[in-house]
This record gives sequence, C-alpha cells and structure tokens, in this order.
Amino acid sequence: MLDLKREWFKPQERFIGKTLGKLPITPNQWTITSVLFALLGLFFVIKANFVLALIMFFMAGVLDFVDGSVARAKKMVSNTGAYIDTIVDRYVEGIMFMSLLFVSLPIIGVPAYVWVCLAIFGSIITTYAKAAAKEKDLVLKELKGGLLSRGERIILLLILFTLLIFSQYYVATIILIIIAILANFTALQRVFSATSLNKEK
Repeated sequence: MLDLKREWFKPQERFIGKTLGKLPITPNQWTITSVLFALLGLFFVIKANFVLALIMFFMAGVLDFVDGSVARAKKMVSNTGAYIDTIVDRYVEGIMFMSLLFVSLPIIGVPAYVWVCLAIFGSIITTYAKAAAKEKDLVLKELKGGLLSRGERIILLLILFTLLIFSQYYVATIILIIIAILANFTALQRVFSATSLNKEK
C-alpha cells in the first residue's frame, strides 16, 4: 500500500536528496551500499547480535529511499539506475529473509524455514506479477498496490528483528507467518488486478 502513497514522503525525500546530494556519491553507489549493509546485517544475525543486525538492516532500508532521492536531486534519474535499484531491492530483502534461517525460531504449524521460504516466494511473486503484467502488455501503467508491498514487508521485518533483541522468538515467528501469508495474498491481488484490467481494455 505504501507504494501508492509516495506523496506522503515528498518533503523528506526533497530534504534527503538536497542534503546527501552534496556528497560525491552517485545514486548507484548509494544503491550498492545498501547491499553491503544488508550483508553486514546477515553477519550479525549469524553472530546472534540482533542489535547491530537491526541497525544494519535499517540502514539498508533507508538507503533504498536515499538513492532515488539523490538521483532526482542531482537530475541523474535513468532507466539503468531504476533497473539496478529494483534488482538490489530484491537482494536486500532476500538477505533479510535468509538471515532468519540462522535463528532458532519455534515451530508453529511447520518449521520456521518453511515460513521463510513462503515469505521469500510471496515477495518474489508480488514483484514479478508487476513486472510480468507490464511485459505482457496487460497494463498500461506500472502495477502497484496490494495489501503488503515491499515497504510494509521491510517494516514488518524490522519489527521482527526488534522482537529478537528482546528474545521474543514466538512473537517474531508470528510476524514471519503474517508476512508469508500476506505476501502471497498480495501476489494474488496483483495477478487479479492485472487480469481484470486487461479485460477492460
């Protein structure tokens, strides 16, 4: 849903772009840096240092917002940059999910790694449903929206890692299950939207 509300963050975006745009760092460099923070987050999860892991993952999420802001401020917006950003977004989110495989989460219905896989699957299909709809000419504009877009998934993941700091493993697993279910539901929402829009054309 947050991907449809980008206008809410326009003032912050302009401030970030104007401030960080003064640094000799290109938008693509900001984008790549987010992967490095995500990998550091994975490292700290493996070391069971959830405080530093949360900080690293938070920085990775923030940098996803920074690169676009800087690109617009420096008038360096390009299709190549947008493409790289999209690919890196998938890596960052995938790394965050993958890191949960190194946490001893409780079994709720099925082992936690099953919920991790379902969450990753839902995340991928949600994104692919958007790309495929445009590729197959089912929609004229980029397909967005749905109950749990990437913004909401990242926020829930950050909440999950916050819970791990306080050893709330059961509640953290509940959050993971919610992500897994709603991510796949969102994927189906987008598939339905794409096919419905196509029937109207």
